[in-house]
Amino acid sequence: MSTAAHVPGDRVEIIEGVVTSKSASWAHENAVGLVREQIGPRVRELGLLAGSGYLDLPGSENWFIPDLAVVPAELAATSEGALVPDQTLLVVEVTSPSNGETDRTVKRRRYGQYGAPVYLLVDRQERQCTVFTEPGRLGYESVDGPHPFGTPVRLPVPFDLEIDTAGM
Repeated sequence: MSTAAHVPGDRVEIIEGVVTSKSASWAHENAVGLVREQIGPRVRELGLLAGSGYLDLPGSENWFIPDLAVVPAELAATSEGALVPDQTLLVVEVTSPSNGETDRTVKRRRYGQYGAPVYLLVDRQERQCTVFTEPGRLGYESVDGPHPFGTPVRLPVPFDLEIDTAGM
């Protein structure tokens, strides 16, 4: 198990071998909350769970805490440790001034390499959202966006819904 899991009282990630404390501003939490609220009915309908548990990337020096991940509810109910990205149906990261480049580059590439089927990047600094799909060896092969805030963003199947990005 990763070192991150053993730091008492802290939520930390390991990003390319560097231990990083995870904290968020209220504006950041607002963006995460808006996505969570909009996908919530569909998540429940599909028997899924949305949360921010640990994701391990075996064989790398990475241990991520996504801002939001959607996973099968039965898998979440039986997992005491981290899941891996290919067990998710959606991963959402919201940028902050301190981590924007990590979310735009490192996490985008790594989530794709580790099979997360959909990665939604909410870029608060650039005021835009991008949906990445078709994970592959080098990251994601399909990109929808960037879409400026205020433009609806479509999440693919199994969600098949539009996210209103106006309040992000």
